[in-house]
Amino acid sequence: MRSMWKGSISFGLVSIPIQLYAATENKNVQLRQVHAADGGRIKYKRVCSIDGEEVPYSDIAKGYEAGDGQMVVLTEEDMAELPLPSVQGIEVLEFVPLEAIDPIQYDRTYYIEPQKPAVRPYVLLRDAMQKSGQVAIAKVALRQRESLALLRVREEVVVLTTLLWPDEVRVPDFAFLDEEPPTLKSQELEMAGSLIDSMAEPEFEPDDYGDSYREALESVIEAKLTGGEVEAPPEAPSEPAEVIDLMSALDASINARKGGDEKKTTKKTTSKKTAAKKAAAKKTAKKTTKKAASKKSTASKTSKRKSA
Repeated sequence: MRSMWKGSISFGLVSIPIQLYAATENKNVQLRQVHAADGGRIKYKRVCSIDGEEVPYSDIAKGYEAGDGQMVVLTEEDMAELPLPSVQGIEVLEFVPLEAIDPIQYDRTYYIEPQKPAVRPYVLLRDAMQKSGQVAIAKVALRQRESLALLRVREEVVVLTTLLWPDEVRVPDFAFLDEEPPTLKSQELEMAGSLIDSMAEPEFEPDDYGDSYREALESVIEAKLTGGEVEAPPEAPSEPAEVIDLMSALDASINARKGGDEKKTTKKTTSKKTAAKKAAAKKTAKKTTKKAASKKSTASKTSKRKSA
């Protein structure tokens, strides 16, 4: 991984020089705009709206349009000289329980690596946060923007997640919230609770799920590249009928879950057996490789003794 930012974490009077790495990556299939007739890529020119001339990247700056239409031009130097203490540092402000932060504020996540002289204070901060059960709220400036951030520990690494500012989270404004809420029957709530229980898992296992859209798109691309046939998509499920009887719908959902759970259990068992077989095969391959290397080494030693 390549670091995308260097700075330090200010933890009281302790300063920890660190490097930041993007913790996630986009796995979407990258598609380009092309001419449908011949596949030629579509190109765009950067043209000035005043003189009509094409503008090279080196002459492009940032601009803010005021209410009266006046354009304020901001250069890279202007942006770099903003008087922000967080430009080269992550300033820890306070510690709070993780559940105190609404996930709707989460933005981007980064891994934090200590620079060589800072491993000890880094581990100190990491272990102290783990022991306290708290996460740190900090300020940081990344990509010419200051953000609130959350510091927490994941797999023995301190992770930074930038947070949206409170005024960036939109307030839900829906008509039904101003109306009198419908009265629910106790049986309906009990059945809904039973359905939730039937769908509950002890923990979330991301590996149980996959990106079906990406897989289907990759299959179509592969078929077009190799001249194969494009598989017909599965028949789309019919539109669900309007729910009139909630009790009947809940009951049918619970019964459907029972059949689905049996299939899911079988699938998980098969998946675990396959994983176990792969692990065993890998182990056997390692042993075979070690034996072959050992035999080769012994043969080499014997050959050297004979020649001596």
